[in-house]
Amino acid sequence: MNAAKTRSSLFIRKLTYSALCLALAIVLPFLTGQIPQIGSMLCPMHIPVLLCGLLCGWPWGLVVGVLSPLLRSVLFGMPPMFPIGVSMAFELAMYGAVAGALYRGLPGRGAGRVYAALLPAMVAGRLVWGLVRFLIAGLQHTQFTLELFLAGAVTTALPGIVLQLVLIPLLVLAVERHTAAPQAD
Repeated sequence: MNAAKTRSSLFIRKLTYSALCLALAIVLPFLTGQIPQIGSMLCPMHIPVLLCGLLCGWPWGLVVGVLSPLLRSVLFGMPPMFPIGVSMAFELAMYGAVAGALYRGLPGRGAGRVYAALLPAMVAGRLVWGLVRFLIAGLQHTQFTLELFLAGAVTTALPGIVLQLVLIPLLVLAVERHTAAPQAD
């Protein structure tokens, strides 16, 4: 296959994966939406965004991360656009960007490489979420304490964190095993 056709094929694959991840990020919360506490615990929008970053690269992960909560808010009113949707857009963008950048930059193959990209992405996204929530609270003249950050970023989300750590490496490795994984731009 010539170089132009290979690039075109790779672009189409990344576009398709990204569209699928965006659709999943919009639809998955319906599985937990009837009980908002479960949705907060399982973080269903995080999984497709992290997958997109890992499979397609940082630019794609960033865009899917930004769009997921904003589109979901516009289409379905959940999450509420401000402050939750906006802070989630920054958080998910960071997940997709960091996961994608680290994964493509790391040597090797296998689950170790996935975890080496996934863990820092999860930490960075949560830190960005906390920073944005803190800034928004300042603009609204309310408080966003360390206790609120820890509760929202870690304690409440612990089941989702565990789910991400188990499910995402399995999915990434399965996709890569059955397709030629797209390379970063």
